[in-house]
Amino acid sequence: MDDPLTRIAAALERLAPPPPAGADPLAHPAYVWRDAAMVAARDFRPLPLALLHGIEAQKAALFTNLARLAAGQAAQDALLWGARGTGKSALVKAAVGAVQAGGGALALIEVAADRLDSLPRLFDAVARQPRAYAIFLDDLGFDAAADARVLRSLLEGGAEARPVNARLIVTSNRRHLVTRDIKEQDSAINPRDSIDDQMALSDRFGLSLGFHVVDQDAYLAIVRGYAERYALSFDAADAVQWATRRGSRSGRVAWHYVVELAGRAGKALEETVPEVDGDPIRSR
Repeated sequence: MDDPLTRIAAALERLAPPPPAGADPLAHPAYVWRDAAMVAARDFRPLPLALLHGIEAQKAALFTNLARLAAGQAAQDALLWGARGTGKSALVKAAVGAVQAGGGALALIEVAADRLDSLPRLFDAVARQPRAYAIFLDDLGFDAAADARVLRSLLEGGAEARPVNARLIVTSNRRHLVTRDIKEQDSAINPRDSIDDQMALSDRFGLSLGFHVVDQDAYLAIVRGYAERYALSFDAADAVQWATRRGSRSGRVAWHYVVELAGRAGKALEETVPEVDGDPIRSR
């Protein structure tokens, strides 16, 4: 007679849904890595690069890096860090879209932060494809240096790093990705060792781009760019008051204000929200 636990396990396996079939890795502009399979993004419509204001240097650097990747040239893993709502996630998608629009063989694959341990399987899935991939880790951060070591090994130093046709593109509100605590330096035998361990991950990105809080003129320029795109009129004083009430000036706040303008005008905005860091690729 079979062991009861064995029979129960077999029954549960029969009841479990089959793993999702992976999407064609050459057929779609963007994917989400889900349950160890590449799932086609439902509606990938990145903003035009020209619509992102106040980050011209960051736009040029990331676009150039991704264009090199798509062309099979040497390219860097990239870290986009800085203030919340300043367009880090929007720029990643916009830069990928711009490379695709220029004929580049490049796709975006978004990976949730809690699936880092499955990255080697993703690397295996794309390594032999005749296409390049920007592997997008959005809003990443670690509470301890030990948590970041898996990713450090995959970037550089491990026996099996990412393939040549894939690069990691990471966004974070933290410059060094790992939370730093001054108390750790006080208790360490060699304080420099503690600092080096915390900074070791960010140092492995060949391209590091900082994003900072914008001033009032830059904020109004962002509002103006969105408003012109959607044929909306706005009052500068009203836009400033909107930002003041929220205690922040950023691309995200500008977008929320434009959504408010569209609502007042009785219009719908069909495009994906562009400035919300941490959101997965979404449909309309």
